[in-house]
Amino acid sequence: MIRKHLALAAGLLVAASTQVMAASQLADQLDLNQYRQDVKILASDAFQGRAPLSDGETKTIAYLTAAFKQMGLQPAFGDSYTQAVPMAKITADQNMQLQVGDLHFKNGSEFTARTQQINPHIQLKDNDIVFVGYGINAPEYGWNDYANTDVKGKTVIVLVNDPGFATQDPDLFTGNAMTYYGRWTYKYEEAARQGAKAVFIVHETAPAAYPWGVVENSNTNTKFTLVDNNKNLSQVGVMGWIQRPVADKIFAASGLDFETLKESALAKNFTPVTLKQKANLNLDSSIEMASSQNVGAILPGTAYPNEWVVLHAHWDHLGETVEDGKTVYLNGAVDNASGVAGVLALARTLKQRSLTQPNQRTLMFSAFTAEETGLIGATHFAQNPPVPSKNLVAFLNIDGMNVNDGVDYILQYGNKVSSLESYLRDATQTQGRTVKPDPRPQNGLMFRSDHFALAQQGVPGLLFMSLGDTDPDYIAHKYHKAADDYDPSWSLGGVKQDLDLIGQIMLTLGNNQDWPVWLQDSDFKQRRLQDRP
Repeated sequence: MIRKHLALAAGLLVAASTQVMAASQLADQLDLNQYRQDVKILASDAFQGRAPLSDGETKTIAYLTAAFKQMGLQPAFGDSYTQAVPMAKITADQNMQLQVGDLHFKNGSEFTARTQQINPHIQLKDNDIVFVGYGINAPEYGWNDYANTDVKGKTVIVLVNDPGFATQDPDLFTGNAMTYYGRWTYKYEEAARQGAKAVFIVHETAPAAYPWGVVENSNTNTKFTLVDNNKNLSQVGVMGWIQRPVADKIFAASGLDFETLKESALAKNFTPVTLKQKANLNLDSSIEMASSQNVGAILPGTAYPNEWVVLHAHWDHLGETVEDGKTVYLNGAVDNASGVAGVLALARTLKQRSLTQPNQRTLMFSAFTAEETGLIGATHFAQNPPVPSKNLVAFLNIDGMNVNDGVDYILQYGNKVSSLESYLRDATQTQGRTVKPDPRPQNGLMFRSDHFALAQQGVPGLLFMSLGDTDPDYIAHKYHKAADDYDPSWSLGGVKQDLDLIGQIMLTLGNNQDWPVWLQDSDFKQRRLQDRP
């Protein structure tokens, strides 16, 4: 758990003071026809939304493994192209109802609830409810919403995001830019540390950065989790969300005004409030233990084969859902078949280039499982890397490509976080483009993709993501929805320029002896210094 200076993660962009290679002309070597075919196939209904532990996974793993073999790349995991990721497959019974006092709420449309505990039946019976504001305990900011409050065994209601976003005060947390304290994952983690039995996060579109439909689609289907030696029983039992109007009704039933309490939660001396009403819920889940697969291949270095530069994209999406009584596949064409196809495209190009210009360091090309359900594959990889994490030079992560026309900029997530930002800037300049700051730092994208799991192990990374930037309609109508499908009208101009840029950075890191460093004091930096003092 990241506990100090989380704001610095405000953009896990990493490492280097060395000049990037001159324009590589990789763009002209990319096979965009093959790229298009890869996206079309991976995002087809035949792959059933690429859910982990499904027939869609089997097809995806076979497709990626065959592609890497055909390229002539070597396996990344010893003699295997795959790394088993043991996990639990947990499917909550959706015929549940949340009762608060005399109020009854419908699953899916008004609330969601799931668990990561290996516990088939979790019951809230006349359970005390406590509003704990933002649910944050951040000593470095002098902030503790749980101070002098006992929530052991209780249900807590928390606000999404953090006080900095709510006030837009740059001196409060990091202002508009979300810290990790604002992420839903943190809310559950901290509530578990406090001993709470259930957490319900109040959804509002602006601070959450996505509409309720994303919450509903992401939390009412099968979910996956890594399992610890205690069957995850130290985690919070019920991981829930409620709509804002639901929160209004719950608070009003206790004679309270939600908006007034929300405002009061912006003060450091906020005091949690116990509601008069009690929570009742039966959360029944079917649980299956199984293994999903990470996929990876390498192009070994000639001089420093044990030093690895990683290019990555998560292969999974959300599987299927039911709309109007029909099964609909959530195919995730942009998120993230576009990124996986990008990894394959650069792997082909750099493999061909290496025949005449071999690299000094090893280049790894990977696609991990279960990013959409909590960075599970990446976390397992980060904790069980094929080479020591201190030998992972950098982790370049593609999570949604610009499949439309090229643009004259590249987005940078974070500022002065790591020295990789200089690599990004230099590569961008070779293309005549500029670096543009993240236009939505409040969305906390640096905490929402696989590079974050590697950062927690001290490995610097860059996030390449175009979701909602070059297609303003994407987040509202396509993200985590059936509409995220392959479109033959995509021009792929953005794909071409971004893969060229990423390839330049990868080749530079693959042929110098620079070790990217964290620029701000953080747990990430301390972890890296332990490995590479």
